[in-house]
Amino acid sequence: KAGLVEERKIGDEKMTFVEECENPKSVSIILRGGTEHVVDELNRAMEDALRVVGVVVEDKQLVPGGGAPEVELALRLREYAATVGGREQLAIEAFADSMEVIPKTLAENAGLDQIDSLVALRSQHEKGIKSSGLDMDTGEPVDMLKLGVVEPLRVKTQAINSAAEAAVMILRIDDVIASKSGGPAGGMPGGMGPGGMGGMGGEDFD
Repeated sequence: KAGLVEERKIGDEKMTFVEECENPKSVSIILRGGTEHVVDELNRAMEDALRVVGVVVEDKQLVPGGGAPEVELALRLREYAATVGGREQLAIEAFADSMEVIPKTLAENAGLDQIDSLVALRSQHEKGIKSSGLDMDTGEPVDMLKLGVVEPLRVKTQAINSAAEAAVMILRIDDVIASKSGGPAGGMPGGMGPGGMGGMGGEDFD
């Protein structure tokens, strides 16, 4: 049952609109743009947005946005690194540094000072405020959950896993180059041998 069915002209196309339906099982979204390229970009953005919403509905698990998870992860990784020592500690600390690229990028995009923003966020997380993220409007650390800025846990987990896999792949390629050249590849810091950094998936190749 529909309250309105009519034909309308959209651009050069005639389309039939069925509106005011009772309990509709599906809907249509019309994307318009000046060029085909613009419409393609809009289409990709819309698909990404719908998939993210779908993930939230399926998992019902969220994390605060604004760089809060990354700052908290970096803090905990550095605490763990201090208990490990050796080359592994350097690798873990480097991973922690990479986590902080997200809040630093957010600050840069908002026209804020990266260092000041990161220091302020670290201070909040050291106080135990785990959901503290960067408010892009004020530049101040704010509880992202109260602000309603959230991200799906699955998307965040996948991003971190993909980043880790990419890092491991690069280290393994570095090992192959090092073994073929008979020495450290690409000027690895400290004359590191073909084994790469311990604990980061490096392997020796014959």
